Amino acid sequence: IAEVCRVGPSILSSDLSQLGRECERMMECGADYLHLDVMDGHFVPNITFGHPMVECLRRCIGPDPFFDMHMMVSRPEQWVKPMAAAGANQYTFHLEATTNPGSLIKEIRESGMKVGLAIKPGTTVEELAPWAGQIDMALVMTVEPGFGGQKFMEDMMPKVHNWLRSQFPSLDIEVDGGVGPDSIYRCAEV
Repeated sequence: IAEVCRVGPSILSSDLSQLGRECERMMECGADYLHLDVMDGHFVPNITFGHPMVECLRRCIGPDPFFDMHMMVSRPEQWVKPMAAAGANQYTFHLEATTNPGSLIKEIRESGMKVGLAIKPGTTVEELAPWAGQIDMALVMTVEPGFGGQKFMEDMMPKVHNWLRSQFPSLDIEVDGGVGPDSIYRCAEV
């Protein structure tokens, strides 16, 4: 299992005053990619950063770290081109935030990025099924999006193990939220 598991720490866990250096440190410590949580204060109540910060980070740390943009935003369509131009590698949007996932998937691909599709804990994984063949990664939230420090929701794991993995065995699956020393081995079973 360890051979297929990858770790993508959220940069929100960093010292934001030293973000460039913190990203470099995460990569030096063995991170496989960087998870950048973008929040707009509408889809979720908190606000983080946007494409100008991503552009600065890309300039600072270079082309190598893979940036997975977790877009916890309303109207994710409006940020595809700016994030692609800023140096994002993957654009992960929430199924709950758009009325036309197919069109958004197409736009993300045409912008040169990989496509991730996220679902909140209250969204059934079956709602992901029509899009699974068109995306590169499915993100299953194991906390309510928008707030750090929440407890890992163990009851979200059957979405991954019992349904998603069996229906789409080659799909890359990311588990997001509350992952730490006590829960990481449960996630590795994915």
